Amino acid sequence: MPEEIGKNGHIPVLLKEVIENLNPSPGKVFIDGTIGGGGHAIEILKRIQPRGRLIGIDFDDKALEVAADNLRDLRDGLTLIKGNYSDMKDILMGIGIDRVDGILLDLGISTLLLESGRGFSFNDTGPLDMRMDMSGKPTASDMVNKFPENKLSEIIWKYGEEKRAKRIARAIVRARPVKSPRELAQVITGAYPGRHRRIHPATKTFQALRIFVNDELNSLHKALIEGSRVLRRGGRFCIISFHSLEDRIVKDCFRQIEGLRVLTKKPITPGIDEVKKNPRARSAKLRVAEAL
Repeated sequence: MPEEIGKNGHIPVLLKEVIENLNPSPGKVFIDGTIGGGGHAIEILKRIQPRGRLIGIDFDDKALEVAADNLRDLRDGLTLIKGNYSDMKDILMGIGIDRVDGILLDLGISTLLLESGRGFSFNDTGPLDMRMDMSGKPTASDMVNKFPENKLSEIIWKYGEEKRAKRIARAIVRARPVKSPRELAQVITGAYPGRHRRIHPATKTFQALRIFVNDELNSLHKALIEGSRVLRRGGRFCIISFHSLEDRIVKDCFRQIEGLRVLTKKPITPGIDEVKKNPRARSAKLRVAEAL
């Protein structure tokens, strides 16, 4: 891994397994729909030269800047585009490509977003935003401070699978106005009885708010359909998910979409050594399908 990627805090999850399953080779064309800091992308780019091409997509301007810097020595094979991976078919049409040999989606929250000051981290003291792109969608602050208690509880349960959703929603409403992610995390922690568990008490609620704000599950479902239509025969679709809602969608869609063959009956997960080096990888699951 180049030193620059390490400096930007981007540690690619399941890198060896992704490369083995995507099987990049010279002249092939790939999509990295969540390019982030470029940790996976650099290994793909090394293997597809000469004449290969990687289309890197991301919501975030900062991520694209970092990727461009980290991948500058391989830029001849790289095209970076700001956008949503769910629109990959239109993105490809816009640059004159109709088929690709492989697609990678890493659905985890990157270090760049956690450090962006937009409210993804429990320790942020800035605005409670949580938008991956800065469009006119409702922010997390809108939800936390304006949504009715029953609506907030429903979102926390549905998208966070949080058993204490009603209790947390009630605590949030009583604490309004909640001005920062740190304050929100403290309110949620106060709604948890007894000692805290292995993960931070606010983890599932923050997940739920982020998924709702960014419409992540619908984007993922659309991306699965779009991706299956742009893969060449024998092309691979690799998706790394980090929670059960995403993994369930990937698992079911891979089975149901006509023209895809599932290659992973069970998801590929990180080994002990990888988790020790990168604890955030512990919940990662890689599923792979192949175009028939």
